[in-house]
Amino acid sequence: MPSAVATAIFSFTYMLIAWPHMRLMPIGRPAAALLGAVLMVVVGALAPDKAYEAIDGNTLVLLIALMVLSTYLEEAGLFARLAELATTSRIGPRGLLTALVFVSGVMSAVLLNDTVCLFLTPVVCAVCVQRGLPLGPYLLALATSSNIGSAATLVGNPQNILIGSLGPLDFLAYLRICGPATLACLLANALLLHVIFGRALGESLRVQNPNERTPVHPLPALVAGLVVVGYACGFHLAFTTLAGVVALIALTRKEPRFERVDWPLIVFFAALFVVVAAFANTGLPARAWELAAPHLQLRTASGVTWFSGYTLLGSNLFSNVPLVMLTGPLLDALGDPERGFALLGFVSTVAGNLTLLGSVANLIVAERARQHYELGFVEYLRFGAFSTLVSLVVGVPIVCLLT
Repeated sequence: MPSAVATAIFSFTYMLIAWPHMRLMPIGRPAAALLGAVLMVVVGALAPDKAYEAIDGNTLVLLIALMVLSTYLEEAGLFARLAELATTSRIGPRGLLTALVFVSGVMSAVLLNDTVCLFLTPVVCAVCVQRGLPLGPYLLALATSSNIGSAATLVGNPQNILIGSLGPLDFLAYLRICGPATLACLLANALLLHVIFGRALGESLRVQNPNERTPVHPLPALVAGLVVVGYACGFHLAFTTLAGVVALIALTRKEPRFERVDWPLIVFFAALFVVVAAFANTGLPARAWELAAPHLQLRTASGVTWFSGYTLLGSNLFSNVPLVMLTGPLLDALGDPERGFALLGFVSTVAGNLTLLGSVANLIVAERARQHYELGFVEYLRFGAFSTLVSLVVGVPIVCLLT
């Protein structure tokens, strides 16, 4: 009976997470996860002390630290300067589109893709309005390229942060495998954008004459660079980032903007750890995995295909973060954890490009741009489906080749 109740709570919670605005209970993803976590403890599926133990502090600390670090970069004038360069440069619409793909992709590899989209969406809207460019292609480029770029590292998105905690790959090992695949996919995404939207971009060269430039303070960028060096040296990801934040607090002597941290996302993660741990205690995920494992052997082409399809489908049905939480601890059974975790991180991230609801970054772009442009589900799907398919065809073989 406890297993049946825990499974029912888990299924109900996932339904609320997958469809956060359904009429039955439109409470959003963080509240849905919190409801599920409390119910799991109330029915005895997980004891209170075990619920606290289930929460991965490393993941939460790294998320918070990256968000605060991104806020320092914004206050330093980095994003404002990017907007100025885009509005005063005489580069054409196609050049701007290409630049956006790689700027958003590279930034998302170092900072959270959600944070990059939060700060860059207003920049993209302002540039397109000022230069008379169609917003749709540029918003699609920002969302899809940020997702793709975040697949390159263990700090690019929430699910990869989890993989850094669960898997055997350190920062450089993961970058060595997924970095080349991500770069190839960014190039493919840029080409796809040009093929589909090239004619619609026009030839507008409406530029503004530069007036006073926004000063850029180099200290936050320098500290961020040192944090990345710390990642490469194998230092603890969460505390390396936190050390960078503390250094900026001490050097700037300013109270950090903790209100800019996405606290609902933190609550979502903490509660979801509890829900997944309680469901794992039922033994059902392990038994289901035992049945599927023979078809998911990662040293065969068919196994990689089935595993990629499973990850793609699961990421869009249940969201990539819960999928990683459930799948990560079971990957050792496939006999190749290095390839398994690399594929799980890459495919679950690229899968976010399939639909507008597939990634929080996509929703951030749509919401932040709403004042200027309504990016709809169907419009996103028309490009996102192609982008996802091309990225999988290009990227998965590279990941397999490097593992």
